[in-house]
Amino acid sequence: MTKEVKSKKGQLNLNRSIFIPTKIGEKAADNLAKSAGSWGFIIGFLIFLALWMAANIYAWLNTWDPYPFILLNLILSCIAALQAPIILMSQNRSAQKDRQRFEYDYAVNRRAEREIQEIKKLVLNLKKK
Repeated sequence: MTKEVKSKKGQLNLNRSIFIPTKIGEKAADNLAKSAGSWGFIIGFLIFLALWMAANIYAWLNTWDPYPFILLNLILSCIAALQAPIILMSQNRSAQKDRQRFEYDYAVNRRAEREIQEIKKLVLNLKKK
């Protein structure tokens, strides 16, 4: 699944182990989610829509997609139908990363708690002496 990369001190390096996509589809989903969720994509897409409508309105007599823009609606529906599941895959992957991070944090906290209890016992033993 994920590759566990240990640092020089023998601790698990989560930044390397979690964030390495193992499949091409995972990389593609992450990249699409990054680009499709940006202002550059939104502005570029709005410009594309405006140009599409302007070209069809200007060339009213020889239009390939008359006023209700049915072809444009089909294109937008196809983009949404393909884009939504890919973004959901990226979100699932992000949730998996978060779950692994929480599990690691929990293990570290439990280990720290045990060490604190041991130190507390040692301090109490020193106080008794």
